[in-house]
Amino acid sequence: MKIQPLFDRVVLERIKEEQPKSIAGLVLPMPSEEQPLLAKVIAVGNGFNSEGKQTEMQVEIGDTILYSKYAGSIFKFENKEVVIIRQNDILAKIIEKK
Repeated sequence: MKIQPLFDRVVLERIKEEQPKSIAGLVLPMPSEEQPLLAKVIAVGNGFNSEGKQTEMQVEIGDTILYSKYAGSIFKFENKEVVIIRQNDILAKIIEKK
């Protein structure tokens, strides 16, 4: 099965951050309300908005992005938790140096 977002929406798979460890190597618990803000793009909409006007999509499948903390809707898809957000909730694209 494949997921295809509509309009200017993007489907993300959250990137799990490593839990912090103490100097002795003990895992320190993170507050449960903290959500990761980094995600990998797994699907991109066609860029049309609800009025039918074309907007250029700034991300592609495989990009790593930073998104707004309270943005989007969380769903289960193929036993994975995905987030569907609008493109304008994306704050930045992470570009790795080569």
